[in-house]
This record gives sequence, C-alpha cells and structure tokens, in this order.
Amino acid sequence: MTCVPKEAVNRMTRLIGDADKAECKVNKLRTITSKLDEKEIEVEAEIFKALADPCRLKILSLLREGELCACEIMVGVDRPQSSTSHHLSILKDAGLIKERKDGRWSRYRLSEGAVIEMLNLVKLMKEAKVLERQP
Repeated sequence: MTCVPKEAVNRMTRLIGDADKAECKVNKLRTITSKLDEKEIEVEAEIFKALADPCRLKILSLLREGELCACEIMVGVDRPQSSTSHHLSILKDAGLIKERKDGRWSRYRLSEGAVIEMLNLVKLMKEAKVLERQP
C-alpha cells in the first residue's frame, strides 16, 4: 500500500468513523488524483468558463445553423461590435469556434461537431432538470 498522509486519514476517519475504511478511501483518492493532469484540467476549465455566459451560448446557438459574419452575429445577439468581438475572442481562444477571413470580413463557425454534441447534452440536461422539478 502507498504511503498515506496521516492527516488525510484522520480527517476521513472523523467523517466516516472507521480508520481502516478511511485509509482505503484515502489511498483510492490519491491514486485517482495522481492520474489527473493539472494542465488538462485548466484547459477544460477555460472551455467551461467560455460556455458560462448567456451571450456566448447564444452565439454558439446562432453558429449551430451555419457560418456567420461577425456583423450578423452582432445583430443576432443585439450587442455592440466591441462586446460581440470580445465574446467571439473568448469562444475562439477556448477552441469552440473557428474564424475565416473573407476579404475584410470575419466569418465564424463552430470548430467541430463535438461542440454541437456538447450543446445537445446541455439541452438534455436542462430538460431532465425541468422534469425533476415537476410534481
């Protein structure tokens, strides 16, 4: 068995009441956390942060229908150019959308099908949440 910090075992023991089970649980948690890649988690967090804004979700919904010019997106989200540009930049940095220059215009599209799948999953989760609330 790996070396387990005594403080972690003590804390777990206080929570569950059994020192042997606590040590096993702490060992299991240490095994799981040792496999986590902090840099990957940071990238994943950036993606979730990009999704955590209603305007950006609206932009993704618009782009779900196909490629759009920045000016079309601006009108679709009813935001000024500077705000729209800021949101597009965040989505692009998170890898959720791609930009294509077309002369002096910038056109945007979803980066890949996985973004649509992610939006579909969010919709399913939202629907499940609504059903949970019904008596």
